[in-house]
Amino acid sequence: MNDRYESPLSSRYASDRMQYIFSPIKKFTTWRRLWIALARAEMELGLPITQEQIDEMEANVDNVDFAAAARYERELRHDVMAHIHAWGDQCPKARPIIHLGATSCYVGDNTDIILMREALELIRDELVRVLSNLARFADRYKATPTLGFTHFQAAQLTTVGKRATLWMNDFLMDLHEVEYRLSTLKLLGSKGTTGTQASFMELFDGDQEKIRAMEEKIAAEMGFDGVVPVSGQTYSRKMDSFVLNVLGGIAQSATKFATDLRLLSHLKEVEEPFEKKQIGSSAMPYKRNPMRSERICGLSRYILSDTMNPAITAATQWFERTLDDSANKRLSVPEAFLAADAVLLICQNVTSGLVVHEKVIEKHILEELPFMASENILMDAVLRGGDRQQLHERIRVHSLEAGQNVKERGLANNLIDLIAADPLFGMTKEELTAHLEPSRYIGRSPDQVTEFLRGEVAPVLERYAAALDGETVELSV
Repeated sequence: MNDRYESPLSSRYASDRMQYIFSPIKKFTTWRRLWIALARAEMELGLPITQEQIDEMEANVDNVDFAAAARYERELRHDVMAHIHAWGDQCPKARPIIHLGATSCYVGDNTDIILMREALELIRDELVRVLSNLARFADRYKATPTLGFTHFQAAQLTTVGKRATLWMNDFLMDLHEVEYRLSTLKLLGSKGTTGTQASFMELFDGDQEKIRAMEEKIAAEMGFDGVVPVSGQTYSRKMDSFVLNVLGGIAQSATKFATDLRLLSHLKEVEEPFEKKQIGSSAMPYKRNPMRSERICGLSRYILSDTMNPAITAATQWFERTLDDSANKRLSVPEAFLAADAVLLICQNVTSGLVVHEKVIEKHILEELPFMASENILMDAVLRGGDRQQLHERIRVHSLEAGQNVKERGLANNLIDLIAADPLFGMTKEELTAHLEPSRYIGRSPDQVTEFLRGEVAPVLERYAAALDGETVELSV
């Protein structure tokens, strides 16, 4: 259908799996599973519910009549009641006990938590795959010198692999945040209209142990180890804010990575994959624009802005609940997950095929290395009997002249020639050139990479080895 708006997150960017997690069929079948869990717990704790009713509900979990639900909602103006009626038509024996004692948030909020958990698990696995790709890259290039930059000005050397560990460390921090959030997610449970469980006190004749047991049974059936201790009608909307903050952290890391790659692409040092027939520009055929990295930045910016939605919602809830959260949640939470999924898919694609142009990197190093070697040259000349202060001043003067040659005349850096011609140093060009070996200026970079991969990354990749089996990414655009 081409005459209706369709979210690009669905049509262009997000994975089928993430779209399924937030699909109508997943949502409403989860509602039904929650209704079954409620009915089963109530039956086991003595309420007049039969196994036949449970069986009838289970037989119709996946048989969602969307047309019937839509008809009921037009009449009732209430989505939960519409689905209760539509399911009741399919389950006439169970109809009288569906939703017994519950309020709408029993299915709505508990489903949201279940879906967020499944989505976080997918995000976790995608992060692991990005880390795996970058680990191979970092290990391969751990000893390959490259210019380091501070303020995007040439600084001391680092290595291509060491720089990749900076990206990895950010993503690893995100993974730990995902793990923590997964470990702390709890269901809302069955709290009733204002969180007091008054309806269940009525159903169970005031037996509070049965009410507590009912929630434990529901949580266990849905795969959770507990429910929130207290609530109004809804779980605290801070939970949504916490979850989207995790996604915002991923967006920060992805933007940092992709921005660095865009800058490196400009320098022609490291580039994202570029396919044989890919077009970089409709007007300039020669161009190789870093479009995937730019897409990462664009989608990440959306996520970062979206993290404000649940934060504002959490801050503006009234007492035991208001309904201004509902419409916003329908957009902000799923869209943030779809965007984060898309960002990580692109990151997987890019990190699996990074292209390193070592000759260009070497050329850039040699343009700057004479300046960086000047301290070592100074020390060498002092050991040969020179005066440190006089030599320092001469290097300063020669460095200014060499800098002018580069910046104002477009010439090569001739600092070594200038020093070789200065009798105060008493060093030949060959002796000076010996100081221009890049590997002398990379510090502990190779060992730092090895230690980081072994100590921090390898345990993660081992823990989530199943996430690495047979996963490839094909981008739709």
